[in-house]
Amino acid sequence: MSAALRLFRPTIRPCQHRCLSTSQEAPRLPYFIPRNSRGSLPVYSDIRNGGTRYLISVRNVEGDAKALADDLTSGLFGPGSAEAQRMKVQVTRSKHLTLSGGRWKHKVMEWLTAKGF
Repeated sequence: MSAALRLFRPTIRPCQHRCLSTSQEAPRLPYFIPRNSRGSLPVYSDIRNGGTRYLISVRNVEGDAKALADDLTSGLFGPGSAEAQRMKVQVTRSKHLTLSGGRWKHKVMEWLTAKGF
């Protein structure tokens, strides 16, 4: 094997996060959110307008992003709560979600982890 091929051989590392084990079966949902190359969920926060506008982005949704938006709207907060009334979810480019209305990055990540992503 040449030295160039040894340099670019991919290495497989075990997941250090709370991932599904091989014995568990992934949930059958119409969408999937793959983790990035570092093993994290692709959930990002974006602060605009001098800190007065706080956006949360969920990127690279595979499958039906509209179904994920509906599940987030109904499942993240209890129905009728103040947070649920403030939250607005928008699908952009058919594979990204943008949530506005509050600082909920960690809640979204916990919700996605509880779903099995």
